[in-house]
Amino acid sequence: MSLVSTEWLNKNHSKVKIIDASWHMPNTKRIAYAEYKEQHIKNAIFFDIDKFSDKKTELPHMLPDENEWEKIISNLGISNEDRIVVYDNSDVISSCRCWYSFIFFGHDPNLISVLDGGLIKWKKENREITDKIPNHEKKTYKAKKIANLVKTKNEIDKNILEKKFKVVDARNKNRFLGLEKEPRPGLKSGSIKDSYCLPFSELINPDNRTFLDKNLIKEKFKQIRIDKENNVVFSCGSGITAAVLSLAYSLINDNYLPTVYDGSWAEYGKIN
Repeated sequence: MSLVSTEWLNKNHSKVKIIDASWHMPNTKRIAYAEYKEQHIKNAIFFDIDKFSDKKTELPHMLPDENEWEKIISNLGISNEDRIVVYDNSDVISSCRCWYSFIFFGHDPNLISVLDGGLIKWKKENREITDKIPNHEKKTYKAKKIANLVKTKNEIDKNILEKKFKVVDARNKNRFLGLEKEPRPGLKSGSIKDSYCLPFSELINPDNRTFLDKNLIKEKFKQIRIDKENNVVFSCGSGITAAVLSLAYSLINDNYLPTVYDGSWAEYGKIN
């Protein structure tokens, strides 16, 4: 169950751990943690996508190593057995990145979901929000990463010749086609050779930020010639919206586990 509704969370609020994984593009000037302190779903724990990342690289919010992930999640008071619901207050549906990270580090996919519509829909329905920061007792979390759910630049380059998997880019079409300048400095315009473009925003209802109906999602993927395939890797600007596509694809393919090129265009598009 990759997605849960606001109604489901309202009914099961006391039975789950709730995570606020809001993250905003730097050019928005929005500060996710400041917004969280002002208002969030009751008992939600803040997950800092930038802070909880690999500090040994200049690339943005790359996955940390197993030991670091164990420390992060243990300190958040989360255990391996917890049923988790992640939400966000973000235009880029950043909760999906948190969802993907948990699955990569071995959390049972049946025990972690994204709140469909996020905080925006929750608030529109006048459900309870608070500014009270919850206290949480430290737990012991054990990670067991699934290494094949992340791809490296070398694997992406090798695949251009071997064609073992398809790469789908979640950025908008102008960025994909090199017609629009990248928002991050030091990057060229364009895309990975032989990759496909499916902007993540095309899978989201603009009015309430929920995912499209499954049949519509299927049609969107069929338009880029992807239908019931398991060897699909998602990319984007920096690994955030790639996770949105991976969640959407998991909704229509029960055998698919989310697979992301973690460096994405922030790495691939670097000007040497």
